[in-house]
Amino acid sequence: MQMNPVLKPRVATPALIVASAVTLALALILATLAFRVTGTTWLLLTIAALSAVLIAVWGRRIHGLRRWQSETYAHWTRLEGLKAASGTTTEVTVLTVDALQPTGSWITIRWNRFDHVQPAWIEALPEPIWPGSVLLIRPDPAQVRPGAPWPETYRISGEHVLAWAPLA
Repeated sequence: MQMNPVLKPRVATPALIVASAVTLALALILATLAFRVTGTTWLLLTIAALSAVLIAVWGRRIHGLRRWQSETYAHWTRLEGLKAASGTTTEVTVLTVDALQPTGSWITIRWNRFDHVQPAWIEALPEPIWPGSVLLIRPDPAQVRPGAPWPETYRISGEHVLAWAPLA
């Protein structure tokens, strides 16, 4: 199963916080007992192993968050660079992916500059489209013109999509 690269990874979950707090409390209690009662070495080793596992889980999640942040920054840097170099462009946010088909997808988009929401057909792209993606597109002047009403359904050509980035 492919993970959604648009969603920010969660670092702290209630279960992980509770497990960490309980392990810390047990470690303090057992460390105190170990110095007063003999034969509790196995308890200390068990708590040390649990602590090592929790530290590894926290480290993996923090690393995943940092990687996501650096990838998001790279996407936005590319998007801003293309926006400056590509002439007429606009940003649309994918709100929902309604129907996936081999040749494209039915999606709901919001035109960020105009705050207009409408259904759209987007041709199949090399990368999957996720809700929450911000797409930098070249608007089609045949479909969207100043002073003209919005089209019922906007058609996004694959060649008009210049870049994407997670909604920040």
